[in-house]
Amino acid sequence: MTLAGKTVVVLGAGRSGRAAAALALREGASVHAHDTADTISGMPVGTVLHPSASEEKGRATHCDLLILSPGIDTYGPLVAAYAAGAGDTIGETEFASRYYHGRIVGITGTNGKTTTTELVDRILRAAGHHSAPCGNYGVPLSEIVLLDPVPDAVALELSSFQLESLSSLRPDVAIWLNFAPDHMDRYPTVDAYFAAKLHIFDHQSEADTAVVRAGENLPSIRPRQVTFSTEDPSADWFSDGRHILHQGKAVLDLETSTRMRGLHNAENAMAAIAACAALGVPIEIAGKALDGYAPPLHRCELIRSLDGVEYLNDSKATNLHALESALRSQTRPVVLIAGGKDKGLDYQPVAPLLARKALAAVTFGQIAKPLAAIFATAVPTEAVTTLAEAVEAARRLAPRGATVLLSPGTSSFDQFSGYEQRGDTFRDLVLQLH
Repeated sequence: MTLAGKTVVVLGAGRSGRAAAALALREGASVHAHDTADTISGMPVGTVLHPSASEEKGRATHCDLLILSPGIDTYGPLVAAYAAGAGDTIGETEFASRYYHGRIVGITGTNGKTTTTELVDRILRAAGHHSAPCGNYGVPLSEIVLLDPVPDAVALELSSFQLESLSSLRPDVAIWLNFAPDHMDRYPTVDAYFAAKLHIFDHQSEADTAVVRAGENLPSIRPRQVTFSTEDPSADWFSDGRHILHQGKAVLDLETSTRMRGLHNAENAMAAIAACAALGVPIEIAGKALDGYAPPLHRCELIRSLDGVEYLNDSKATNLHALESALRSQTRPVVLIAGGKDKGLDYQPVAPLLARKALAAVTFGQIAKPLAAIFATAVPTEAVTTLAEAVEAARRLAPRGATVLLSPGTSSFDQFSGYEQRGDTFRDLVLQLH
């Protein structure tokens, strides 16, 4: 892709936009950064800045290439206005992939992407690769391409927002972890969200590999499929939540070798090991690479035990499927803390599982009252306003031997800047209990 002498517009001046601008400048383009904010800072030297982006400004802008940051709605009116005067429109991840020539393990799914991305990177490094985790995992792919030397392999976490605008990116291995409704505040239908996720397979060939959770309702895809499951022992990879088996042979004991617990973490581990095996990493090396691994913060993170009650921080559970996974993986009676922003999701399906796994529930935030009305059909439920009030209520409701589980089931933007701040606040509140 030759950009020398071309005009490039980067829409969105966050970290992904800054990295895309730097890469475009390196390739000889004239780069313009547009953002809806009143001021733009941090862009690389040589970038022409255009704050206060609007549809009107977009319609008046012309360029050879329009690069979208992943947080911007690909199908919204702002992008449509800018795209009208662009020769081509692509996302930052797609743009960077055109300058990356190493091996790619692409990871998508409604839940578990970040943990699996970390595991893939850990295994690749153990096998001697100069690897890097990137994409939706903190570091944009454009930053990776600008490194010297450039890593020979990447664990590329791909959100639906990044997948929307792919036109050529071809993972050597694509991981499909799971699918459940999410982001209904961005997508008009569940089918539209599903279609966005499916783009991960678009450019794979029969020579590539897809690592897929058994039982996922996928259409016909070209790559060779490798399956994993915690329910179907006939899958290529199977786990009972503790032991991982490959074609019936034991590979790893999660409880003795790692700090990963629960069926969902077993699925993440199987997917990562299977993906790296498809790249030629011996299974023995992959298993040893996970020794001592602890899941990232805010993912069923044990905060403390107090008066015989465990407190788990699963703030990363920003949708119903993640909430269900966290509930299903618990072995002790649960007092659930859930709530946050109303994303338009249907929480009724969680009620039967809640009845089986929980003693009580506490809801908080914007969605507290409607969520409480649903949960109350399954267990005693209290609705409060703040997370601090929720922690106090949960402590009162939890008997010795129970688990207080923060697994919100929705995003945090009604009261917090993100799930990290929500989880950090929960940790602080729990550590202050006495």
